[in-house]
Amino acid sequence: MDIKSHDRAAGTPVRAGLWNRDTDEDLVCVDVHQETHDVKTFTFASPEGKSFAFEAGQYFLFDLDIGGEAESRCYSISSSPCRRNAFSVTVKRVTGGKISNWLHDNIIVDSKVRANGPLGHFIRPSAQKYLFLSGGSGITPVMSMLRELADTFEPADVVFLHAARTPKDLVFRDELTCHANRIKDLRLQFLPETVAGETHWPGLTGRISVEYVRLAVPDLAERIVMCCGPAPFMAAARNITAELGVPPSNYIEESFDAAVIDDVDIPLVEEATTRVFQVEFSKQGRKIEVSGDQTLLSCAKKAGVRLPSSCSNGVCGTCKSKLLSGSVDMAHNGGIRQREIDAGLFLPCCSKPLSDLVVER
Repeated sequence: MDIKSHDRAAGTPVRAGLWNRDTDEDLVCVDVHQETHDVKTFTFASPEGKSFAFEAGQYFLFDLDIGGEAESRCYSISSSPCRRNAFSVTVKRVTGGKISNWLHDNIIVDSKVRANGPLGHFIRPSAQKYLFLSGGSGITPVMSMLRELADTFEPADVVFLHAARTPKDLVFRDELTCHANRIKDLRLQFLPETVAGETHWPGLTGRISVEYVRLAVPDLAERIVMCCGPAPFMAAARNITAELGVPPSNYIEESFDAAVIDDVDIPLVEEATTRVFQVEFSKQGRKIEVSGDQTLLSCAKKAGVRLPSSCSNGVCGTCKSKLLSGSVDMAHNGGIRQREIDAGLFLPCCSKPLSDLVVER
């Protein structure tokens, strides 16, 4: 097996006492906090007491053993990067969600887990004016950004607009209110879709719209927009902010939605010079053809082969798989460790075949 790797991720200098994402993976839970009726925050530390260097907006990829099966999920860091002895992730219990329900039901103080990170490029650029725009549990990375601003006293004009189904679903509601009372240039906007359970709601309700955002953020075109939430929410936010004058370069979003794979532009006709290879997925008993200029994941999805995935560009590591035979050209963005590559693992989302392949999936 031969995996040719191009690691484009910027490395973090490693010094004594600092968590190294290439070699460290063990974490211990040091706190569990109930945020809302269906949201918990889990705080993790290194058993060796190492500190964490991450940027607000990044995430960890958790590798979990659930019922004897390996499962991986990405969770954004919700805590401030200024607090380096531990980090927190905030997880919503999703109906039918295998991983979120397992975390809620099983992770307690002193629980041990494995994770890879920090990862991701949803990083706040330096600016004077921001709109932090979040929907549902998408609040976590922008909450990390706000907590960083609060910890560093960095001067910034921030509008924080958070949408949720009902007032009781507004994650970090009390803390955000506290920040708004203390940070001079922070304006807070809550937008529940309905007021179920809170009949005396003082503000507007509904979904984000051009009219609402124009009213809530009249100087929107002057701001950097940091957006995270469900795919439909971000699609609406993208269109609304563009209509109100935000240039594409000032709109930055984060998403782990496997549906983005369906939007990959796959050529319908291959050029005659492109070689085509056979790829076998051993556990599913499936064989497909993949040309040398296409990624395995994009072709597998189109063919109906079941592969876990999230980011589709070599960042999150969710699609990590075992290569049993053959060779690939992998251009990842930090979602896999070198020792995992040495053990024959690869990321189908950013790997193109160099020969016929057998993949343990």
